[in-house]
Amino acid sequence: MGIKKTDALIVIPVYNHGTTLRQVVEETLAIHPDVLVVDDGSTDCGTDTIADLPAQIIRHENNKGKGQAILTAVAEARRLKKTHIITLDADAQHFPSDIPSFNVAIEAEPRAIFIGARRFTVPNIPASSKFGRSFSNFWLRVQTGLKVSDVQCGFRAYPIAIFDAIKTSERRFAFEIEVLVKAAWAGYPLMDVDIDVFYPTPEERISHFRALKDNVEISLMNTRLTARSFLPLPHRQYTENEDGKVSPIHPLKSLRILLEKNKTPSSLALAGTLGMLLGTLPLIGLHSLSIVIILGYFRLNKITGLAVSQLCIPPFVPALCIEVGYYIRHGHFLTDISLQTLGYEALDRIWEWMLGSLVLGPVLGLSIGIVIYLMALAVKIRLNRKGTTA
Repeated sequence: MGIKKTDALIVIPVYNHGTTLRQVVEETLAIHPDVLVVDDGSTDCGTDTIADLPAQIIRHENNKGKGQAILTAVAEARRLKKTHIITLDADAQHFPSDIPSFNVAIEAEPRAIFIGARRFTVPNIPASSKFGRSFSNFWLRVQTGLKVSDVQCGFRAYPIAIFDAIKTSERRFAFEIEVLVKAAWAGYPLMDVDIDVFYPTPEERISHFRALKDNVEISLMNTRLTARSFLPLPHRQYTENEDGKVSPIHPLKSLRILLEKNKTPSSLALAGTLGMLLGTLPLIGLHSLSIVIILGYFRLNKITGLAVSQLCIPPFVPALCIEVGYYIRHGHFLTDISLQTLGYEALDRIWEWMLGSLVLGPVLGLSIGIVIYLMALAVKIRLNRKGTTA
């Protein structure tokens, strides 16, 4: 059964945008009857301009941040027994006429977060907005493996259930990035909705984004989220059976869990191949980082890649690579293991490690990939047989 439009509450967070608030609220009410304005401690008396309109208003005594304003709206939406909130900005950069597109989207996929994808074909687009969108899109893909068009857009539709499933620590602008990453980790889809956007001229533009402080907060948050994504531990899936845990200690059980989460034998094999290939390289202290970034970018399973890379922990694989590299350089293997060869000539050994890894990496990667593929294929066949007989 589809979600009715009246199940969504339109939320307009506002902080000192009194000059545009009435226009936005009027246009929104013309599209949708259920509108909530959350005044986040404004000092310009902007909400006085909409006192005669049939929009609900909740006020924060002090400015608490856009993230907190959204959470306040979520609490009210729960009280009203709504299923979704649709947020748009009060600065008139978003067009309420795009709300029906979100309503159609949540009817088709009620579990997803829908994010507005701004059409950057209009005049006066700030260079900082273009850079910020590309920057945030990149890190979301690293952290989650998902690709969306416009991570920074505030025109969104959220299922209320998401806020029962995840915990957020940010309360200002960084909140809108954090909630996407943690929702994706929890198993909720992230999808785009194309929207129009308006940017006034620079002298008319009002922004409360604090260039230094907010960028620092976003950078620190991205560091924390990326560090968490490095860990070869599964994120809790709030919408799935929580008894299943992925662990490299139990490869067959882990493959079954991953296959049940719509991973394929070929994608798991490719993740293992890249994990082994990167694990052989002399990326001292950077193996996990490189695996997370590269596998995340290509939307491959990072847990598989990280688990396989553990097979390359010293000394065996690095020593084997050094021997191969030494042979390439000198025509014979290194047999003198001493302070001279491993200490004073350490840079030579690292160079030989690199040479050897370029030979052994593809061989070991392909070998482990074939093993993973065959194991995963066998597990998948067994799962299919069980499904057929059930």
